[in-house]
Amino acid sequence: MVTRAAVRLFAGRAYDGLSVDDLVNGLGVHRNSLYKTFGSKRGLYLTALRWYLEHEFEPALAAIEKLAPKGGGRDASLIEGGVLDLLLLAAVEQAPGDAEVAGLIRGALARLDDAVGVERATELLGLRLRARAGQEASAD
Repeated sequence: MVTRAAVRLFAGRAYDGLSVDDLVNGLGVHRNSLYKTFGSKRGLYLTALRWYLEHEFEPALAAIEKLAPKGGGRDASLIEGGVLDLLLLAAVEQAPGDAEVAGLIRGALARLDDAVGVERATELLGLRLRARAGQEASAD
């Protein structure tokens, strides 16, 4: 699925880190198909971001809520599996200048806060950011 593959690309290198050529090559699609289907690079990005929030981020939070109450310590999978990567990159790179992305990210952050608590959400986001920067991170 092209959208799932786009999520991986955007979560790995961010929006500005990918050219249309990178996307075409990484997705195995023709440039014309990308534009015809998504309209633009931004259109693909928004489709990928929405898909990620619905099919990866939300199920991860639901699983955590099912396993343990807030602060139950079973939320380490959020930093280990990279589930937070696209959320972090979108929040830092695109949300400040794109109101539509900002709205999606605000909703996702509120949902994360509800699932694990504000303090733990802040800790998990920081730990994942550090892990992406190549530092060891501990969820405990």
